[in-house]
Amino acid sequence: MILYNTKKFIKTNFNNEEEIEKVVENNSEYIFGPDSLYLPKRLIRSAEGIGTIPDGFAIDLSQKQWFIIEAELSTHSVWSHIAPQVSKQIIASSQPSTRRMLVELVVNLVRDDEMVKEKFQDLGIEDIDIRQVLNEIFESDPIVGIPIDHIGPDLRDWAKTFKTEVKLWLIRKLVNFDNQSDMIYEIPDEYRPVFDTTRINQNETLKYSIEDIGLIDLIEHDLVDPQEPLYFIYKPRNGDQHKFQATVSVEGSTLLVDDQEFTSPSYAAVYCMQSVGSHRKTINGWMAWRTKDGVPLFELREELLAKLNRRG
Repeated sequence: MILYNTKKFIKTNFNNEEEIEKVVENNSEYIFGPDSLYLPKRLIRSAEGIGTIPDGFAIDLSQKQWFIIEAELSTHSVWSHIAPQVSKQIIASSQPSTRRMLVELVVNLVRDDEMVKEKFQDLGIEDIDIRQVLNEIFESDPIVGIPIDHIGPDLRDWAKTFKTEVKLWLIRKLVNFDNQSDMIYEIPDEYRPVFDTTRINQNETLKYSIEDIGLIDLIEHDLVDPQEPLYFIYKPRNGDQHKFQATVSVEGSTLLVDDQEFTSPSYAAVYCMQSVGSHRKTINGWMAWRTKDGVPLFELREELLAKLNRRG
């Protein structure tokens, strides 16, 4: 249950699969990452022409990976519905024609959508290199991304044994106990799946992953000085450049910008961008915020990750 003033929001079921699909489509950047692009469902075919329609595709430009999206309800059987459906989608996605189609869809998005183009520019990808970068991404195997309302043991066991990498996100629907038309949705924070087969495999040799490291860890290991401000430089397309400043709270768990507290660098950076008129909803704050020496937080995060895993 979630309490908001006098309101009590309790967990309830999705009306149908289309409802959870729409939640994923409208909030894809919060699920697949701030540097991701979402492509709606498309018919793709196997080598023998058998058709299948994933619920969508996502491309994470910063991590250079892509997802086949299958939004699901836990009432659907893993063995008779989810597993065979995903298997067919993986086979169809391996076809060169499928990958060429996806490249062209993204190229058209860049041409028609300024915010999509801005994402490539933020990552230093020039217009002339966009097609090459996309071809490199789609040369890799896709990740199966399954947003779902409940993750049961059979789904976990299937994901562990499935040949392709699988990530599961838990999406919850809650309604106001006193007004069923008043509803909210809950998704995992910081773009982190609830279940990740890659992380399971890595944990056989690595004790920590990048998501385990927060601001407070950087401070405790003397990689960030809480007395020193952090900086974020942002230039909206066709606008003036702005330089923002943030300080780390005393306890090290939040960033302070304009006397407002943010629990993650990403939320703080989004606030800054929107304060100067941007319509961007997400950004990777670990890449955006830098120390006074110009070192991005993500580099310090990776440095600490390597150190901790060497220590074991």
